[in-house]
Amino acid sequence: MMYNEFASLYDELMYDFDYKNWFEYIENIFKKFNKNPNTILEMACGTGNLSYFFGEKGYKLTCFDLSSEMLSVAYKKLNLFKNIRILNQDMIDFNFNEKFDAVIAACDSINYIIDEKDLLSVFNNVYKHLKADGIFIFDINSVYKLKNIIGNNIFAEDQEDIFYTWQNFYNNKTNICNFYLTFFYSNDGINYRRADEFHKQKAYQKEYIKKLLGQVGFKEIRHYDCFTFNQPKKETERINFVALK
Repeated sequence: MMYNEFASLYDELMYDFDYKNWFEYIENIFKKFNKNPNTILEMACGTGNLSYFFGEKGYKLTCFDLSSEMLSVAYKKLNLFKNIRILNQDMIDFNFNEKFDAVIAACDSINYIIDEKDLLSVFNNVYKHLKADGIFIFDINSVYKLKNIIGNNIFAEDQEDIFYTWQNFYNNKTNICNFYLTFFYSNDGINYRRADEFHKQKAYQKEYIKKLLGQVGFKEIRHYDCFTFNQPKKETERINFVALK
């Protein structure tokens, strides 16, 4: 999955998303588990909306993404921070010559790892890049959300200069949800361009995620109804995980 023309539209489409609240939730997790990280690795940082708050707060942040298009947008908003390093790498096989106090992966980026062997590789790589008392924080779209809320539904939105349709199909055998997105957008309000994107996410049971985390070496693993410290319910749409090395 690559974000091509969609990268330039992403921030406009996510205009109402509260990244500051997400950042504060992560900081609350640090406090809950008595962590005071200095160095943080952010995987799949996208256009840097969450990264911005880490930079503003003074954390020493290394962030990376697979999409060079998304990173070009991120660089424009993050290059004012001397404490942020931006790189082009893949979650599956990233490699740094250092270890970090914390690793984070937000915005259901883990669901984009379709192959279960690749997911194990991601978790193993995270474990190797964490310091001895490090913390790993990430979230996933739940099975309930991908199967019942997003899957086999069509969404459409008409903004001032962007119109898009989002058609989804959920495969019950593979637990993969396919997203077909079509955008019509304009820079002058008169002439419109069309862009098409195909994405897919895999739905993972929380028990399976915890099993893989334990398999690579994480000793303490917690999961929550995202943005809270409550246990997930049957209809929880986003689940947040915390794994301690």
